Amino acid sequence: MARKGIVWLYVYLMAGIADLAFVANSADTYRYVSKPLLLLSLYFYFITQTSLIKGSLLRKSMGAALLFSLAGDIFLLFPNLFLYGLGAFLMAHLCYIVAFKLTQHFQFSFYTVNFVKLFFYNLPIYIPGAIIYFLIQPNLNDLKIPVVVYLIVILMMASLARERFGRTNASSFWQVFIGAMLFMVSDGILALNMFGYPMVDGDTLVMGTYILAQLLIVMGIRSHIVSHPTE
Repeated sequence: MARKGIVWLYVYLMAGIADLAFVANSADTYRYVSKPLLLLSLYFYFITQTSLIKGSLLRKSMGAALLFSLAGDIFLLFPNLFLYGLGAFLMAHLCYIVAFKLTQHFQFSFYTVNFVKLFFYNLPIYIPGAIIYFLIQPNLNDLKIPVVVYLIVILMMASLARERFGRTNASSFWQVFIGAMLFMVSDGILALNMFGYPMVDGDTLVMGTYILAQLLIVMGIRSHIVSHPTE
């Protein structure tokens, strides 16, 4: 089953290359096929690779994150459905947060957390988010509250990815952490493009970082599962 699942990984990579080519050449019509195929194939890859933890909360949360991402990708193909896409990705990040907490060896206790120390550890993650919000907020208008909520959640997702340092194997940590940071980069470029600061080849950069981000997160979680198959 695991070997058969590799086929879905190849489909993901080919769909990613095709989608980037369509974006670069403004062939938007073809993206109605390539873009949904991305997360659909990554979902099936993850499911076929994690049969050892069938029924677990981790598998369910990761599966839900990928399906919400798929829904978000489809919604964002239609400019008038932007808010639905934002909501779908918000749910995806919340599911990733659950998965990141489940894949670290640490017993959380509210009373032992040093929040000042935690804040400074996460400051390099918070600063870029704050800068992007400062730049785009004059143009947000009615979208200000949804965007602020989304920004808070994606910063939490990236912070939880950083928190896994030393609490899982190195391969899993770095893949998930880099993936989470690339997700932030992708969303940051998208926000700048949409709200007053368009970049040259911005759409291509958005999709390139997004495709790599999703792949790294999935591979990182899979790496943890392989190392700890009974969790």
